[in-house]
Amino acid sequence: MNFPENLRYTKDHEWIRLEGDTAIIGITEFAQKELGDIVYVEIETVGKSLAAETVFGTVEAVKTVSDLYLPVAGTITEVNPALTDAPELVNSDPYGEGWMVKMTVKDPADLDKLMDAAAYAKVVH
Repeated sequence: MNFPENLRYTKDHEWIRLEGDTAIIGITEFAQKELGDIVYVEIETVGKSLAAETVFGTVEAVKTVSDLYLPVAGTITEVNPALTDAPELVNSDPYGEGWMVKMTVKDPADLDKLMDAAAYAKVVH
């Protein structure tokens, strides 16, 4: 399985990548494989300031619905518009076109508390 080195990971299988003042968040390859075929992504938290580990949306697969947890505190600024018509992007490209939200991070140092790729790989193996 692929866990890019430039990302940070949570125990709930979200990943986060900081680009300047903006963080991009999605779910890991492991998470999308466990969920199966994703049919719907619901995120209605744009513009909301949320604490770390708060539910920011849900992802619906054929067999289950799963909550999405914010890795760090901040404000959601954008939802990936492509997921409305093509939620399967989360399955086919979880670290690229299948990203879920963008946010401004309250404290970038919070990312240092998350797992790196090696630590996350140990969690899922």
